[in-house]
Amino acid sequence: MAKKNKEEVDNTEIDEAIDSLHADGNEGEIADLHKKVEQLQADANASQDQYLRTMADMDNLRKRTQREKEDLAKFANENILREILPVIDNLERAVEHAGQAENSSSLFEGVQMTLTQFEQLLNKFGVEVVDAMGQIFDPAYHQAMGQLESEEHPVNTVIQQMQKGYQLNGRLLRPAFVMLAKAPVVAEATTNETTNEETDKE
Repeated sequence: MAKKNKEEVDNTEIDEAIDSLHADGNEGEIADLHKKVEQLQADANASQDQYLRTMADMDNLRKRTQREKEDLAKFANENILREILPVIDNLERAVEHAGQAENSSSLFEGVQMTLTQFEQLLNKFGVEVVDAMGQIFDPAYHQAMGQLESEEHPVNTVIQQMQKGYQLNGRLLRPAFVMLAKAPVVAEATTNETTNEETDKE
């Protein structure tokens, strides 16, 4: 026979006790016994509900703790990686200038190799470059530094990147510093020329 829970009411034994009381004509005791049974059943149900809620809370806590642990592992190196980015900026500038100078092949190759190693290191830790050039301005990833007139690009398109942006495992590490396209001021200039011509005729 299976073992009963402490809170489980043995209906068979209760029924036998009630039948015995009926036989003795103890109706008052029977009513009291029914009340006690109902109270015990209510207490058992309440305990079961509390147990289920506690188990659900513990499961939610376990999941939340696991998520926090995963986030900590993903972003533990965020500060040091942010400090590395200016070094990469300087290396990129050195490569650009060395490429324009004469007799600088060895310097160029050395700096390019160092820069490649840095990029590999960043990729290893989940750092990726924010795609900016030719993209529509997105304040979540780009920081506008100004505007340039352009007939070739739609308004608010990134047409110049002053400094690369980076993200770490999908979280923005540093926005890209960009210049945006704006419509050329043609209409105003044409209106001024027309006004000047009419003035000269008068």
